[in-house]
Amino acid sequence: MEQRGREARRERQRWVACMFALVLVWSGASAQIKYSIPEESKEGTVVGNIAKDLGLDKNTLKERGYRIVTGSAEPLFQVNQNDGILYVNQKIDREQVCEESNTCVINLKTVLENPLEIHYVAVEVTDVNDHSPSFPETHKRIEISESVLPGTRFELQAASDADVGIYSVQQYKLTHNDHFRLEVIDRGENGKIPVLVLQKPLDREVMKRHTFTLTAVDGGKPPRSGTVELTVDVSDVNDNLPIFTKDSYSVTLNENAPIGTTVIQVNATDLDEGSNGDVIYSFSNNVNSKLRKIFNVDANTGEIIVKGLIDFEVKDNYQIDIQASDKGTAPLKTVKSVKVKIIDLNDNAPEIEVTSFSDAITEDARPGTTVALISVNDLDSGLNGKVICFVSEDVPFTLTPSLQDNMYSLVTKSSLDREKQNRFDLTIVAKDAGEPVLSSEKAISVIVSDVNDNRPEFLLSPYTFYVTENNPPGASVFSVKASDVDEDDNALISYHILRDGGRDSKLTSFLNINSENGDILALKSFDFETLKTFQFQVVATDSGSPSLSSNVTVNVFILDQNDNAPVILYPVSSNGSAEGVEEIPRNVNAGHLVTKVRAYDADIGYNGWLLFSLLEVTDHSLFGLDRYTGQIRTLRSFTETDEAEHKLLILVKDNGNVSLSATATVVVKAVEPKEAFAASDVKSAAKDDEENNVTFYLMITLGSVSALFLISIIVLIVMQCSKPTDYSSKYLQDVNYDGTLCNSIQYRSGDRRYMLVGPRMSIGSTIVPGSNGNTLVIPGRRQVSGEVRHVLIIVCLL
Repeated sequence: MEQRGREARRERQRWVACMFALVLVWSGASAQIKYSIPEESKEGTVVGNIAKDLGLDKNTLKERGYRIVTGSAEPLFQVNQNDGILYVNQKIDREQVCEESNTCVINLKTVLENPLEIHYVAVEVTDVNDHSPSFPETHKRIEISESVLPGTRFELQAASDADVGIYSVQQYKLTHNDHFRLEVIDRGENGKIPVLVLQKPLDREVMKRHTFTLTAVDGGKPPRSGTVELTVDVSDVNDNLPIFTKDSYSVTLNENAPIGTTVIQVNATDLDEGSNGDVIYSFSNNVNSKLRKIFNVDANTGEIIVKGLIDFEVKDNYQIDIQASDKGTAPLKTVKSVKVKIIDLNDNAPEIEVTSFSDAITEDARPGTTVALISVNDLDSGLNGKVICFVSEDVPFTLTPSLQDNMYSLVTKSSLDREKQNRFDLTIVAKDAGEPVLSSEKAISVIVSDVNDNRPEFLLSPYTFYVTENNPPGASVFSVKASDVDEDDNALISYHILRDGGRDSKLTSFLNINSENGDILALKSFDFETLKTFQFQVVATDSGSPSLSSNVTVNVFILDQNDNAPVILYPVSSNGSAEGVEEIPRNVNAGHLVTKVRAYDADIGYNGWLLFSLLEVTDHSLFGLDRYTGQIRTLRSFTETDEAEHKLLILVKDNGNVSLSATATVVVKAVEPKEAFAASDVKSAAKDDEENNVTFYLMITLGSVSALFLISIIVLIVMQCSKPTDYSSKYLQDVNYDGTLCNSIQYRSGDRRYMLVGPRMSIGSTIVPGSNGNTLVIPGRRQVSGEVRHVLIIVCLL
């Protein structure tokens, strides 16, 4: 519109100028000349010589007052009255004077007086290219939707130039770009209009803003130009899917991760803007409910968060589909899979399972016998699941690995002995190789079953028993006991007496044994005077299959009882009575041996220890009797008043608890020496014969008894020496015993002590036959732990 106004004004100015020229022609009193000067001429610039051009006398110009008729404003031109030259009074700006007119003519009216003359001078101010094209704005913003199709035109505001003609805007230029080109519409006097044409589709996500420069150029030489910065903002359309920043997501996660642990953060961007570019995250539709219970996704940040228990042994990896969606009216969505690999932690202790187990194994099982099959399992993987297994105790069992992984055989590694240990409580330990190490234990008990591999063993070997004679027939006299370390039937023992037909078989026929408890019964009474010792063997047999047996020697010593009265050996009369007559000279001195009463007791010890005493005597002052030897001696010499015949009644008794006794009568006759010698010779001869016979038989008897007893003692000693040397219970612990030694008489010989024992024999004593008595050897107090190093046997033979 502005351009059109300028064109109209130019037309009116041309019309006015034509009319003015016609008036001048018609007036006839005026003349007109025309000059041309460029605008911007300096002050004083000569336009032309009016006087000369009009033919005026320049000498009269001043007188006639030649001047230019002007208004109140400062005139643009002045005339010199001296020479009639027209010159520029002030700098002329054509665009200011003529505005936008193509032709700029300034009409001047000059006047001469006397006579009055009016002359018109036209001064055309020609244009100079002193103005550059300019746009209304230095920066122009245009908004175009990215959905606009190529070819769409956008008209731009034209540039203006105060100059005219060739110096006005002649062309437009646009800086190079790929999306727009420039077209110019020429509207003649209204100038040229620039048009922006879209030649390539816009993509806001590729470039949301395009900036380029539009330049307007005039026709001057050199040309002037003006520019405007064009900014094209591409408005968004929801045409882009959210795009994840990574092609793939993969992460590792430790099992047992705490709830709330961030696994990974996914990130998606949407090139759109506003709500079209706002991205929210969620599980895709194909994520099952189990996975949703374990993980959660933050809708705003895209963080995948642990929600439930992470257990490697349940599942070692997860694939989670995450959906990214924008907030457009029609939301666009993208799905990306996130792979989560679970890292195994050593959180499972090995599990021990006994798959096959024999709770009992025979004690004769060979090394390498399988007792149980052990299976070990660890749910962890790698080193965490690598398991070693062993038996913790020092036992005769070991674990051997089988061909199959994590399978072990519990086998014996050495021989078993139920009697030493019949049960083994084993602890099987399994340890993994993880960090920290986890372990588990399994306790099993292995019972060692019995095999009949042990013979019965007697508590003593040999047994030595002391049985008092005259025992009641049928009563238990002693007992043997055997034990078997086996069990059940293998330890059930029965007893019997070994009857081998030897010399002792006759004796053993009078013995019977209880097969269940080992009690031995005597079917008849023993007589010490007939039998002093014997031995036999008892066999103990178990009930195993096959059965095992052992035997033991039983030594039996018969203990004497005072069941025999003393027998007078001298004096003995011809009719068998214990009477005798002794004749002695009357002149014998005191201490003369009258005679010796001899007696014998079949018992031994105290029971056979005889004491002599005078029951009756005619004169106690004349004769004395030795208590122990039975010797009768005179106590003094005979006197004249003493009677010639004296009767002595002598009592011989033993030392049994209930003493038995016998009496002998000795008649002593005091005769003259000659008679006494003659009688003595006769009696001596007869007496010697008699004594020799008695002594011979007595020696044979005592020698036999002593030999038999000595053999028994030697056998006993040999058997005792073959056993351990703990004899503390077999010997008297102190000479002051518990009263079983009645009226004991002790004496010492060298460094040993001896004791004469009575009828009650100590079980631990060693009996030595002697004349009329037994001798016990008492161990010295200085012997260690009652251990007897030496046994001294003294055999005294009469």
